[in-house]
Amino acid sequence: MQIMGISGMPGSGKSIISDAAIEKGAIIVSMGDIIREEAKKRGESTKDTARNLRIEYGEYIVSELTIKKIQKLLDEGCENAIIVEGIRSHHEVEMFKDNFEDFIILSVFASPQTRFLRLKKRMREDDSQDYEGFRKRDLQELGFGIGNVISLSDKLIINESDLESFSKEINEFFDEINL
Repeated sequence: MQIMGISGMPGSGKSIISDAAIEKGAIIVSMGDIIREEAKKRGESTKDTARNLRIEYGEYIVSELTIKKIQKLLDEGCENAIIVEGIRSHHEVEMFKDNFEDFIILSVFASPQTRFLRLKKRMREDDSQDYEGFRKRDLQELGFGIGNVISLSDKLIINESDLESFSKEINEFFDEINL
């Protein structure tokens, strides 16, 4: 069974990769969803919760919560590939590699201009509609160490063209790893 991670800056195309993986039978475990669930419990913004969890419990907390969720799936007999969406730090990568044999990282890259336009259209709660807010979020993500994750990925896909080309490249990679 394949367990792999997806990383990339906000708006780069991680969810498109996840959707393609779901079509192939994979189960998605989103680290962002874990933070959003915790933010709802705390009555905080996702940005504050992401920062506060790491301050309160250390750099490994989001990966620990994600690993618990994956372990529960495995304990329940899951035999599908599992995709961890939204890995943001080398601490998280270390935890996944320590817990799951042959864990790999697929990262997706898109330019800031491309991502900003996508986020404006997406309009999720944590998506800024102004460029300065977008830039601040990018700096926060980089502060978590996402740049290190992307640069050390096993595979990098550039998402600057049309959806059809991006989808083709995703499916070619999935074929390479037998997903």
